[in-house]
Amino acid sequence: MGKQKEFTGVVVSDKMQKTVVVRVLQIGKHPKYKKTIKKYNKFKAHDEKNLAKTGDTVLIEETRPLSRDKRFRVVNVVKKVQDDHLKYKETTE
Repeated sequence: MGKQKEFTGVVVSDKMQKTVVVRVLQIGKHPKYKKTIKKYNKFKAHDEKNLAKTGDTVLIEETRPLSRDKRFRVVNVVKKVQDDHLKYKETTE
């Protein structure tokens, strides 16, 4: 078996039971122009004990499919958000 993917990201939603939505930043270079490109992905992750809240930084790990959308689980909370005004607010663009 191969190694499971691990990502660190920010929780953008914790409104579901035992599920959080994590926004992961992936940085890469454009193959032709060599410009640094930021790409954001959102993953639904299983949070068994509902420890992660909106704004927290978490480590997620790939696992077997848990539902139609969930393919990751929360390993641990790396950094808790301190104040309510610092919580991440998702912008609609």
